[in-house]
Amino acid sequence: MTRVPPPEQLTRAQARRAVLRASGLHRRRPERPVVPGTRALQQVVDRLGLLQIDSVNVLARAHLMPVYARVGPWDTAALDRATSRAPRRLVETWAHEASFVPPATFRDLAFRRAASRARVERRGDALHGVPIGDAPEVARVRAVIDERGPLTAREVQDVLGGDGRRAEAWGWAWTDAKRALEHLFLVGELTSAGRTAQFERRYDRPDRVLPPDVLAAPAADEPTARRRLVEQAARAHGVASVRCLADHWRTALAPTRGVVDELVDEGVLVPVEVPGWRGPLYRHRDATVPRRAEGRTLLSPFDPLVWERTRTESLFGLRYRIEIYVPAHARVWGYYVLPFLLADRLVALVDLKADRRDGVLRVHAAHRTPGEASGTDAGGPSVVEVAHELAAELWQVARWLGLEDVRTGPDAGGDLVVPLARALRPATP
Repeated sequence: MTRVPPPEQLTRAQARRAVLRASGLHRRRPERPVVPGTRALQQVVDRLGLLQIDSVNVLARAHLMPVYARVGPWDTAALDRATSRAPRRLVETWAHEASFVPPATFRDLAFRRAASRARVERRGDALHGVPIGDAPEVARVRAVIDERGPLTAREVQDVLGGDGRRAEAWGWAWTDAKRALEHLFLVGELTSAGRTAQFERRYDRPDRVLPPDVLAAPAADEPTARRRLVEQAARAHGVASVRCLADHWRTALAPTRGVVDELVDEGVLVPVEVPGWRGPLYRHRDATVPRRAEGRTLLSPFDPLVWERTRTESLFGLRYRIEIYVPAHARVWGYYVLPFLLADRLVALVDLKADRRDGVLRVHAAHRTPGEASGTDAGGPSVVEVAHELAAELWQVARWLGLEDVRTGPDAGGDLVVPLARALRPATP
């Protein structure tokens, strides 16, 4: 084992810039004469490793926003092509929650799906009193997909006949067909051959979805797969803790720590220290610190930059939690709140809703983040600058979503609402 050198010293600002460069968020998005599509989507996935899926559509679906944040307004039909046409560039599996991943990554995550199967068996998950893996409902659903897939849960239930008995699962009243399909998806017997216009998953067998070259390649053993996943996460993060790297793929801490130790020995990861961020921390050897960060974008609550909340607080001084499931009276920032990145700071939090019926992007609340509002983050942008930049960003995202106006309502809250309302008017196209 090689001797581990003393940790590099990075200021918090340097660490932020390194993280933003690794994530593809350190530059202003260029104005493009052609709307980005498949190539831009592929570049973002290559950088991040995955796109988390979520059905919440208050603004735009979660998996669309990380691409927007990095390339600007893009042709979201590219995602449909990547997930539903052969050869598929992306498939669905459980990674950081349900996610789109490249087909090769789907295979590397096989050990995680095996662990999910073992966990289901240990818990004794059952369907109508029968262990779910042996339940006759699961066998029937498997046979339907074998014969007729790809199908949605509704279509499978129609084949089986009747409305289906309802089975409680994770707080949802699912039919037996849906419960069986989700179990088979969890353990990797099924993936998705794409989504319908209603965002329903079309379930099918992986061998009918994955590209032939991926199927033909020998499967990696678990240590090799873990190493590839940890290094991918480290590249995407730039600077990270073991917890960050494990959280990227929702894998266990202990084996992740073992891989990190190996990568440190080989010089792939470099130990670093950052004031205010509890370590140990590591920089991927390819991660560099740009002289400045100049990005401007809204970030989804499901963006990898803000996934790991301790990291967000340590780097940006922002304690950020999504509040969709928080009762209205207990919310701090709002229902669907997006951080606003300007240069190397998260300077605002904006509660947004795309009112598609009226063609309006509605701003329910706009706050400066606590450090910015209190003036404790020296050298930050002024209120006027934040409002001006945020207004320009809101108009851009509105046009991308096909909305005609951006409005702050009379009941909108937050210390940034008044200057933002002023800034929005001159920005009207």
